[in-house]
Amino acid sequence: MNNVATTDRPPFGVRIMRALGKEPDWSSMSAEDLSALAQKVNRKRASRAARLITGSPDPDAIIEWQRVVLADRALQVRVYRSSLGRRTAGAKSTGPLPLVLHVHGGGFVGTAVQSDWANSHFAARLPAVVVSVDHRLLAPGTALSAAVDDGWDVLRYVIDHAAAWGIDPGRTAVVGESAGALICALAAIRAREAGLQLRGQVLVNPVVDLTPEGFDYPSVREHSDSPTLNLQQMQFFRTLAVPPGADPRALSPICADDLSGLAPAFVAVAPIDPVADHGRCFTERLRAAGTSASLTEYPGATHAFLSMPGVVPQAKAARAEILEYLREVLS
Repeated sequence: MNNVATTDRPPFGVRIMRALGKEPDWSSMSAEDLSALAQKVNRKRASRAARLITGSPDPDAIIEWQRVVLADRALQVRVYRSSLGRRTAGAKSTGPLPLVLHVHGGGFVGTAVQSDWANSHFAARLPAVVVSVDHRLLAPGTALSAAVDDGWDVLRYVIDHAAAWGIDPGRTAVVGESAGALICALAAIRAREAGLQLRGQVLVNPVVDLTPEGFDYPSVREHSDSPTLNLQQMQFFRTLAVPPGADPRALSPICADDLSGLAPAFVAVAPIDPVADHGRCFTERLRAAGTSASLTEYPGATHAFLSMPGVVPQAKAARAEILEYLREVLS
């Protein structure tokens, strides 16, 4: 692991953000309140001013929105490609590129734009075609299963239309953050069952246990009031993610009966994070099942750190290590 500061205190920038922000009352959040909050937060995250926190895109990447039309719905995806070939006069195509499917975090808020800093870098430096899914967000009537389906269906769509996307379907990896990591972990399980050979899965501060026991991990108790994810947010997330009658085990990768034969995993954990033990325990379960899994912790980092390089310096080290991991498994 790259050298990073060892501290139990959140980075100074994160503490400033928390001091300046106002925590919503999650216990009384109505559907209308949640919709307004999601729109407000996502406008901020997509603004130019937010680049001070979320980082600037790689100058050698081209970023554009595209629409994926599925059988029963259409989804927006944010696509990142290297611009280096276009800048070289008379450059010839080097053939299909690897595919990196990315799923952003947030759950009930979030946008693919918040991950431009990392995704554009992966696209330009691998190079690869990076497709980030702007999945359906949690809301009353929209459970996490909808976002899980969005991630999987976009993955299958792009692979099924590989020539049009300019990708090599045999060199595919998934990258997810937080709830997006859960979606990617479940996609890896689905891929095995469908005979789709993924080369790797990157799970950044993953949430992997939506059962009631998901709140019993020591890290949840120790960091229940962390600045970028707290216990009240987690409880609100679960209320939306697993409505009455739904099976939480089906949405919890750590509860899967069989974790063998999956794509090798790179798990990145932020120690100042209620779900830090989710990532640690999931890594152990993957290894016990015979699936290759590496775990890297970034001391001093908080939840969602990879999308906040402007205030969490450990994000740069994580991005570098993820890039090297992707380069290795996609070569």
